[in-house]
Amino acid sequence: MPTHGFSPTHTAVLRPKLVIRHAPGNTMNQLASIRIFAKVAEYLNFAEAAKQLGISNSVVTRSVATLEEHLGVRLVNRTTRRVSLTVTGQLYWERCIELLRQLDDMDECIASAVEQPTGSLRIAASSLYATTDLPDVLAAYRAQEPRMSFDLTVFDNMSDVAASEFDVCFSAERHLRDSSLVCRPLAQTRDVIVASPDYLARRPAPSTPGELASHDVLVASDAPSRYWEFRDAHGTQRVVVRPILNIQSPQVVKRAVQAGLGIARLSRSFVQNELANGSLRALLGDVTLCGDERTVWLLYFGQPHMAVALRSFVDFVVERYRLKPLESKARSDVRVGPVQHQSSNTELLWGEIL
Repeated sequence: MPTHGFSPTHTAVLRPKLVIRHAPGNTMNQLASIRIFAKVAEYLNFAEAAKQLGISNSVVTRSVATLEEHLGVRLVNRTTRRVSLTVTGQLYWERCIELLRQLDDMDECIASAVEQPTGSLRIAASSLYATTDLPDVLAAYRAQEPRMSFDLTVFDNMSDVAASEFDVCFSAERHLRDSSLVCRPLAQTRDVIVASPDYLARRPAPSTPGELASHDVLVASDAPSRYWEFRDAHGTQRVVVRPILNIQSPQVVKRAVQAGLGIARLSRSFVQNELANGSLRALLGDVTLCGDERTVWLLYFGQPHMAVALRSFVDFVVERYRLKPLESKARSDVRVGPVQHQSSNTELLWGEIL
């Protein structure tokens, strides 16, 4: 996995709301005001700071004003067009960052002592996984550990993610790139060829793989784009496809298929709801699509002493998938495999259960 360059496709922040109550002279409220000021300084935008913290704009404005009154200095220059830090505000922000980091370390220390995870995890996830299993995983984990929050980055291509930017990563790929991270195979899903009823009303469904050559094909960038291979009792057949749409995002491809633009191959787990409700239909079910396997990987840095929060989350995810039923199609299906360290994808050894 590359460790340079990071341009995420989508970024979202999931964070429990922060409730502030002001009382003059209260140290805890001063710390709350410092946290709010630090967020304003980070974004240079009161509204965005309020959004990130889950509080109202008026609370942010009042909190910063109270902090300035307490300190007897102006920290922020505010005009109708822009927000900037004063020289004093810049110096104070730098000290605030140090203080808040120390407070977080103190919280983590106490959590470690009582073995209770707390804090925030930086999670990166492929759009395929983020729009299928991930919301349920995060909801289930936070129901168990309500003190945890998450910073989530969603990507379409693994090369867009730098390993230094996350604590844990979920990737759903056909082939895992060489990685110095710990690699845990969680589950396996398979591709299915789909089209919408509207498209099939205009163009009869292909009855053989060879007929795909005359159809409009849509391709996600991680799918084979020049040809698809099929296997039946008579052997293997390679069909050349000429995509009318080739785009990185599988989410866009799925939406285009639903709109009737053409035929695509997508992960079955990604389209299972649409197949169930009839908005998409599976095609060529009597032949085997070659190279259709995708593995869901859990990736993270291996450390001699992992943070309690990270260890707790990894253990939770591994156990959840160990108990979860699989898409069953072949003997190579994977539930949870052994921990892999500094392996290339040609060296990974599959296992059924930890």
